[in-house]
Amino acid sequence: MTIKNTLKLTAAAAAMAVMAGCASTSALEDVRVTAEAAQVDAAEALGMASQAMNTANQAQRDAQAALQMSQQNREEMNRMFERNMRK
Repeated sequence: MTIKNTLKLTAAAAAMAVMAGCASTSALEDVRVTAEAAQVDAAEALGMASQAMNTANQAQRDAQAALQMSQQNREEMNRMFERNMRK
């Protein structure tokens, strides 16, 4: 009977080891899926950040152009005012 009990315990331990291995594989698969999802999210965030940077750069260029035009208009108005004051 002792050999039978030993064999039963060994079979049970082997079954538990196999089940633990499956659980580890399942956990690793969950981690892999989560990592891939995080990678997709990061790529999407990077794309959105790039678009935001492009938009901000365009806004900066527009603001610089508006400032330059404003300065040119001010200079022109000052010249017109000075001409009118001389008359």
